[in-house]
Amino acid sequence: MSRTDAASDRARDVYDWVDSRLDVDDASDFLGKAFPAEDSFLLGEVALFCFVILVSTGTFLAFFYEPSTAPVEYAGSVVRYQGEEVPAAFKSVLNITYDVPFGMFLRRMHHWAAHLFVAAIALHMLRVFFTGAYRNPREPNWVVGTGLAGLAMFAAYTGYSLPYDEFASTAVGIGYNVASSIPVVGDPVASIVFGGQFPTSATIPRLFFLHVFLIPAAIAGLIAVHMAILLRQKHTEGQRDGDVAPASRETAESARPAQDAGPAGDGPAGAGSASDATGTADGGRPVLDRDDDSVVIGLPAFPNQTAVSAMVFFLTMAVLSLLAGFLPVHNIAAYGPNDPASTPSLIMPDWFLMWGYGFLKLTPSWLSFDVLGVHVSSEFVGGVLLPSLVFLAVVVWPFVDRAEEPEHFTRNYLDRPFPTAVGIVGVTLVMVASVAGMDVILAEILGTSTAVLRPYLTAALVLVPAAAGTVTYWTLGGFDDGSGGTGSGDAPGDTEGVADD
Repeated sequence: MSRTDAASDRARDVYDWVDSRLDVDDASDFLGKAFPAEDSFLLGEVALFCFVILVSTGTFLAFFYEPSTAPVEYAGSVVRYQGEEVPAAFKSVLNITYDVPFGMFLRRMHHWAAHLFVAAIALHMLRVFFTGAYRNPREPNWVVGTGLAGLAMFAAYTGYSLPYDEFASTAVGIGYNVASSIPVVGDPVASIVFGGQFPTSATIPRLFFLHVFLIPAAIAGLIAVHMAILLRQKHTEGQRDGDVAPASRETAESARPAQDAGPAGDGPAGAGSASDATGTADGGRPVLDRDDDSVVIGLPAFPNQTAVSAMVFFLTMAVLSLLAGFLPVHNIAAYGPNDPASTPSLIMPDWFLMWGYGFLKLTPSWLSFDVLGVHVSSEFVGGVLLPSLVFLAVVVWPFVDRAEEPEHFTRNYLDRPFPTAVGIVGVTLVMVASVAGMDVILAEILGTSTAVLRPYLTAALVLVPAAAGTVTYWTLGGFDDGSGGTGSGDAPGDTEGVADD
């Protein structure tokens, strides 16, 4: 027996041993589950890998971080603070950055992974929205995804606060004021999240607990739910124009029994299984009816998609490594420790929270009023109510643009004037609100004051999204037939529709 045969036999023995205990063969259907071969579908994987990197780098940072505001004497590498008493949290982040081997690099990677995590989730949701992939039966996963987006932003906020430098502590104070502005339950909520009336020694330990345990656990749970629903329902799939050869009606009908062997939505199928089920056209190209929603055309989960996912993971790592290597982050040595007696001249949150900050800035003070003895402040309207309404609109949208029958194929946004216009309204609203959040910089560029600028920004917050949505709706022909193109008509995968393209 050759060495190759002997190695093959040993490998077979190991496989049999594992299979006898874990029923690996029964997992073959799962391993063959198809993943649509479309690049935009990988955005969800980028978000998942960013979360893995966040947990890994965050674990490293937690070994050296001290969640305390107690004054301690600094004795690290930053000459400016040598011998000074600074908060312990501030000192520990300085040590991580300048004294712990690879500390600066991993802190930067953690920072950029948080940004990419939110960005990937946002782009993933935009892809799902504009292709109508949230429709029946995927409404639950859209709701779960929206929850993930909210938790990702809250995780970033709590992490941003931990260095307890002058910049971060000011942001914590703004968050406390917004939380305490909630009518009736504001004070208890602020007390739970911030550990009492800010500033207090309990704030940083409480935010640290939320950042490293509670929120990551909630995110991991929602990711698990998201994946479980995805595996149960199958992916959506784009039009098959370029993926399969046109099938004659006779070929499609003859193949139907094999494709329908499993119920729609349950049967895993890769490119190989689809080809086997329908036969091949001239040249060996798979033939499949274009409107057959019982299978997914794509790469089997193992080994093909696993190899692609591995590449995506390493590319994500490479991008974050480059960002961490060349782009500095939140320089706490320059900001200095928290000083309750002063406020930084320029306060701005990260880009993904800027739109909420813009709402807060543009809400006029006269919007404070009393209802049935309950005080409603402008901080609550701008900092809680308006952002909550945006999230609520996102959550309920699949139940507005709903479909009676389950849909398998994604839709072309050019064929859906009304949903696409609504999406453009949402995107421009967030963009204008984000610009409003940076009104200090904008006022400096224009050589004016924020007081002069804000009325124009308030008008823009209403007019620009409305104009953008109207132009989009008109451009896509929404006014032509009055149907609004909500997607309730012909599915993109309909054979006749594809043939017309």
